[in-house]
Amino acid sequence: MKILITGVAGFIGYYLADRLLKDGGHIVCGVDNLNDYYDTTLKKNRLSNLKKHSDFEFKLINIADRNKIKELFENNKFDYVVNLAAQAGVRYSIENPSSYIDSNLVGFGNILEGCRHTGVKHLVYASSSSVYGLNTLMPFSVRHNVDHPISLYAASKKANELMAHTYSYLYKLPTTGLRFFTVYGPWGRPDMALFLFTKAILNNEPIKVFNNGEMQRDFTYIDDIVEGVIRVIKNIPMSNPQWSSEAPDPSSSCAPYKLYNIGNNKPVALMDFVKAIEKALGKKAVVEFLPLQPGDVVATYADVNDLIKDTGFKPSTHIDEGIHNFVLWYQEYYG
Repeated sequence: MKILITGVAGFIGYYLADRLLKDGGHIVCGVDNLNDYYDTTLKKNRLSNLKKHSDFEFKLINIADRNKIKELFENNKFDYVVNLAAQAGVRYSIENPSSYIDSNLVGFGNILEGCRHTGVKHLVYASSSSVYGLNTLMPFSVRHNVDHPISLYAASKKANELMAHTYSYLYKLPTTGLRFFTVYGPWGRPDMALFLFTKAILNNEPIKVFNNGEMQRDFTYIDDIVEGVIRVIKNIPMSNPQWSSEAPDPSSSCAPYKLYNIGNNKPVALMDFVKAIEKALGKKAVVEFLPLQPGDVVATYADVNDLIKDTGFKPSTHIDEGIHNFVLWYQEYYG
């Protein structure tokens, strides 16, 4: 099989490509624009590891470039596509909305067009737990209404789900959207809390804890995310015969369309998260409490029943194990 992974130098893209290449039987084509949203050295080092595999091809392309994406699809005839390329970050979207429109909307539209015209068997794409927005009914279910996002990042991910459904309905393109919940682990993003907290504690600097620490996140370890993605790739959606236009289920359709949450199903209090980092580092944090930031939600908690039912997989890595693995990697990587 030939699989396209966009955003391959990113955190999840790197792990997914590495796992598929190690499993064997796949040619993986990776696309990334290596933008400078965070340290490009980290992205390039991930990429260097992937280039050690003989079945890996890399192309430096921005998915917002319509002509290059069109050419990429025409020249390769991919069996499966996993779209992980996106401008990430909730807070950054408040200050830089245009980058989200270019990558998350225009870019995703180009991917959909490429899949449509070249007979791709299944498009799997990254959505986000941020789509739940103002919803406070816990745990978050793919059957809940998600029409009230509170950041442009979240709105762009909700828009991706709507765009994908349209292509599934009009062109019978099977699409699956994955709502990821706070992904963490070795090789993670430097703008995420685990990276920021670890760096600050080791440098004897205060860590910034928002909403005075009264927050919960459904932290999901990277290996669990990748296992979920791989199982979903093989689980091509079909029309749901029970779907009703009178009482529509948002997670499926009369079209070959599906949504899943991928989360640990165990929300962790932010201060317990900090304690786990302190334990792994053997060092106490200096905490600076701050108010809730615009675009942030107070809590996330994933209902993963559909994922379990359809793929037989449930994320289960404990936060202590995941943070321990990250700290070991961090100390080795940064000496």
